Amino acid sequence: MHTRLWGSTTLIGSLRRRGAAIPLGLLAVGALVVSIISGVAASAAPQPTLTQVQARLNQLNSKFDQLVQQYDQVQQELTSASQRLALVNRQAARYLSRFNAMRAQVAQIAAAAYMNGQLTSPEVLLTSGDPQQILNQASMLTELSSDNAATMTQFLAAARQLTGAQQAALRTKDAKAALKARLTSEKNSLQKLIAQQQSLLAQLTPQQQQGTGPGNPTAPKPSPGSGHNPPPPPVSGAAGKAVAFAYNQLGCPYVFGGTGPCNQGFDCSGLVQAAWAAAGVSIPRTSYDQWAGLPHVAESDLQPGDIMVFNGEGHVGLYVGGGWLIDAANPSVPIEKVQFAGWYAQTFDGAVRP
Repeated sequence: MHTRLWGSTTLIGSLRRRGAAIPLGLLAVGALVVSIISGVAASAAPQPTLTQVQARLNQLNSKFDQLVQQYDQVQQELTSASQRLALVNRQAARYLSRFNAMRAQVAQIAAAAYMNGQLTSPEVLLTSGDPQQILNQASMLTELSSDNAATMTQFLAAARQLTGAQQAALRTKDAKAALKARLTSEKNSLQKLIAQQQSLLAQLTPQQQQGTGPGNPTAPKPSPGSGHNPPPPPVSGAAGKAVAFAYNQLGCPYVFGGTGPCNQGFDCSGLVQAAWAAAGVSIPRTSYDQWAGLPHVAESDLQPGDIMVFNGEGHVGLYVGGGWLIDAANPSVPIEKVQFAGWYAQTFDGAVRP
């Protein structure tokens, strides 16, 4: 007698319809059958093809580059917010010093006025260090004689300046905290994306990994300061200084938002910005701003020091001549010299020259 896998399910349904009791053993058999069927279905799920894996890696690489540049932008905004906060804090400190000095002077005037019967309620003026409270009680100052009108006007102006500076500092501090939280969120997104990339790369052989993204994970890795890095080509002027700087960073780590030095790492746009800064030339921070803000050059006119732009303007590297560039690709590889081929040739957008 041949028993079919679906037979037990049919039998159970039949017994239920007839109102018969179902033995526990038969229920267990039914559960086992369902489990076997599920296992067969799972094992029969088609595995992704090499083309599908590589296509997904290309998508992840594009997303990675976008997130890195967003991270850089937020980090730049956070730096600006920190600078603004330091500025308004210094300004608030100056206004506070002026306010306190004038408050002591006004307190003496108010005390004298109170003694002369010109002021009936001097308590706030004598005790409050809150400029907003002083402004709220400004009408009390009108009780003083006209001889002190100029002093009172200056005192109220100092209170307004201090209040404005303190409020600006508070807004800037809140904005900085929001940017810091956003930066953490961006970094978490990048870490998750990297885990997905590594999981996909694990399905490929080293040969299959070639051309799936920037960098060469199977190439020998240079070590900073090892003496084994190739010498830079002879290039004159500011471009030569930028190229020489990039060569000196070979083997340095890739770090999100990194602008150097070597022990703190670089990301792609941070590396080219630092290279040109070493040549005395200031360029924008992100790859998008570098592409938008610098003069474009044709591929046929590429010269060492030019910034090569890839992947929808989301990735950059420094051209060093002979069909090679120096690139901070991703966290899986250090800064390296790579050939303008494979992924780089396929995703090339153009070049700009500082």
